Amino acid sequence: MGMEGLLQNSTNFVLIGLITHPAFPGLLFAIVFSIFVVAITANVVMILLIHVDSRLHTPMYFLLSQLSIMDTIYICITVPKMLQDLLSKDKTISFLGCALQIFLYLTLIGGEFFLLGLMAYDRYVAVCNPLRYPLLMNRRVCLFVVLGSWVGGSLDGFMLTPVTMSFPFCSSREINHFFCEIPAVLKLSCIDTSLYETLMYACCVLMLLLPLSVISVSYTRILLTVHRMKSAEGRRKAFATCSSHVMVVSIFYGAAFYTNVLPHSYHTPEKDKVVSAFYTILTPMLNPLIYSLRNKEVAAALRKVLGRCGSSQSIRVATVIRED
Repeated sequence: MGMEGLLQNSTNFVLIGLITHPAFPGLLFAIVFSIFVVAITANVVMILLIHVDSRLHTPMYFLLSQLSIMDTIYICITVPKMLQDLLSKDKTISFLGCALQIFLYLTLIGGEFFLLGLMAYDRYVAVCNPLRYPLLMNRRVCLFVVLGSWVGGSLDGFMLTPVTMSFPFCSSREINHFFCEIPAVLKLSCIDTSLYETLMYACCVLMLLLPLSVISVSYTRILLTVHRMKSAEGRRKAFATCSSHVMVVSIFYGAAFYTNVLPHSYHTPEKDKVVSAFYTILTPMLNPLIYSLRNKEVAAALRKVLGRCGSSQSIRVATVIRED
């Protein structure tokens, strides 16, 4: 379908929302808004801490700051529109707005897939080749890793978004979702999309398997190295440096596995919306909390910044008292 088809489709869609007819929309708004504020605050604090504290100027934390940037943009794609729809009777989204949501969503989720895989490689080098770590994970390599993650994710967006939005939508314009996720949008098409869905399924599985293979190989090598360690302290440090990443990977890939790998017979609109809410709303909040609560260096950097703020406030108060 060419430009004619796109112009024919260029009308508004209606987002049904996370819950079709919520009994307490105000309560749902308060919960989602609270999660949104915590997620934005936690990710921004994480980015700032890594930027200002010289002890966190390492490849691992540089990659972590990129993960926080992705999570910040990721949650801003869907949640503000969702919050607006909870307060408004007008739940429409324009054709271009829907296409933009799909493109950014695909770019960021693909980018996170690749970034989490490459973060596992970073942990492998740190544990298994510590002496070569500064060489193998130098600044140039880190920049290449981050750029590769963004480019890899955007390729998915550039491939799937135009095709998805080129199908004719000649039935209902109501998307049974809280944002424009591809499976929910395709249900509005009045032609058979099964071949495209099969190709998209294969593409998503491939995008999952590539970084998942890197993660599996990296952690297999890490476990073998840790098993050979004689020092209990060395083992503890190795597990500590990897545990946060393993938790984040488990949460993110668990939800992605349900969405992209399980057959259609396991899916219902309600289940799909719950899983989507988990990885578009909760995951961006959980990632920085997991890394900050389980990481002594991040916790120490936060205490240091808070201590400086407290000292500055005390000096200001003392100055005001003297002047009075």
